[in-house]
Amino acid sequence: MVIRQRAVLAEDKQERHHAILDAAERLLARSPARVANVAEVADEAGLAKGTVYLYFPSKEELLLAAHERHADEFFGALTERLAQEAPVTLDELVALAQEHIVARATFLPLATRCLGMMATEVPLETAAAFHARMLERLQAAGAGLERHFPALAAGEGVPLLRRSFALIVGLWQMSFAHSRDEPGMCGMGPADFPAELAQALRALWVGTIGHAHAPIDATEA
Repeated sequence: MVIRQRAVLAEDKQERHHAILDAAERLLARSPARVANVAEVADEAGLAKGTVYLYFPSKEELLLAAHERHADEFFGALTERLAQEAPVTLDELVALAQEHIVARATFLPLATRCLGMMATEVPLETAAAFHARMLERLQAAGAGLERHFPALAAGEGVPLLRRSFALIVGLWQMSFAHSRDEPGMCGMGPADFPAELAQALRALWVGTIGHAHAPIDATEA
């Protein structure tokens, strides 16, 4: 009976953990230009503010956890596909990025906020643990890329993923440099972002591993 009670408590804690992150995401989706405080997140989740603090010592650590949950979902989908024997096409990888990063409205706003606050607003040990977990995800995905794309030497998968993410974030910031309804830098607006990103990612990957090793779906060619 004690084991069962502990299991229930663990499940309850996990459910509450996700409920808090869900609440923070909903608030960010409704007001992308501002970061909700802990009291607002608690109210949205239907919890006491003190309960939120039990799970997340600060709003910055809460946001970082929400961003990591996004990243975990993306890398989970990516590594699952790369673990399969069927050859991977460049368009499949672009589609995964579009589905899990671009189409998820809070992914890139959270990512850019977390990148900005990591060095100064998150405790050093928390940031270090986050980076260690992200490196594990990158290494697993990078190894999968190297298996599917032989032009990538051992260890080159991780830098390619990092450059891809930097490209995604940078291009997103350019497209949303002003308001959501006006063009950003270089005349590119939010509506242009998915197509511009697909083109830029293809250029980066083809430039890195070559046309012969970066097949494109025949239906998209």
